[in-house]
Amino acid sequence: MKKMIALLLAAAMLSGLAACGNSGADTAEEATESTASTEEAEAAEDTATETETSAASGEGIKVGWIVQDMANESQSYSCRIAEEQAAELGIDFTYYDQAGDAQKATDAISTCIAQGMDAIIINPADPQAVVPALMEAKEAGIVVGLFSSDLAEESQQYRDFFCGTNDTMAGEQAAEAIIAQFPDGCNVVEIGGQSGHDAQVKRSDGFEAGLEGSNITVLDSQNCDAWATEDAMAIMEDFIVKYGDQIDAVFCHWDNGATGVINALANAGREDVYIVAVDGCSAGYDQVKAGTQAVCISQSFSNMVAQSLECAIAAVNGDSYEEINWIPLDTVTAENVDSLPYPEW
Repeated sequence: MKKMIALLLAAAMLSGLAACGNSGADTAEEATESTASTEEAEAAEDTATETETSAASGEGIKVGWIVQDMANESQSYSCRIAEEQAAELGIDFTYYDQAGDAQKATDAISTCIAQGMDAIIINPADPQAVVPALMEAKEAGIVVGLFSSDLAEESQQYRDFFCGTNDTMAGEQAAEAIIAQFPDGCNVVEIGGQSGHDAQVKRSDGFEAGLEGSNITVLDSQNCDAWATEDAMAIMEDFIVKYGDQIDAVFCHWDNGATGVINALANAGREDVYIVAVDGCSAGYDQVKAGTQAVCISQSFSNMVAQSLECAIAAVNGDSYEEINWIPLDTVTAENVDSLPYPEW
């Protein structure tokens, strides 16, 4: 574009010099005016480019990031990454800690509305409980994004986008790993995450669906009150008392829960049980490397954060974005654990 303008300018100058009726002063004046017009056009083009870049970068956009529970390693890590990425994008970022409390989540949403946030990104501890508050946020014109955990299908009209892993698929991949290890069948127990939580429900549903038609027998399944290692350990201890040597495999919904399972089995002198868990935290990778956990179904929270912020910027600016954003899962085993990026949480 700039080259074309320069060529036109040169042509105009040559034409002016060739015309007999034009004086040298007139020619110089025309050249000056043409140069000024070119500079103005270029300045306008640069300003437009800067404006587009600023908008794409998220400059001036206010985002409220509502953490499920800062005591949860994956959530505190995600919040830290979100804060870092938001700063790089020029986003005005504020985070709030639900501490696993639905009322605190509702209060945080109300605060975001009062403070005029452009977007809210939330991982709700209780998805159904926050729906009325999210309805108010939508009515106030705020972009609503769900991170890691989604709303129930009947309430998804109250959010603009969701970014997370397909927890149903995570359960299915866990089932596939156990079937591959025990093609002739085995006995398995399931230790679920926080009862009623979106991830717990979907991982359990996926696991059940994945086992259909196989020779795997589920001896028992129990959910925890929270995503707490000690809860998983206590449930595993009860399973050991109840089923003893019948247990061949365990599906635990999260890696830190698997730590409790491993400890319970070690205390009972059982080190031959095949353990599969979900998350992809450092504990899961370390346990796979040590051979105490057979498989880790790994999700990338850093990619989840990046996609969430990208969707928020696009939605606020009126640009196109995907409503559902699935972040791929890795099946981590002893064979590939050293070739995958080590998790930072």
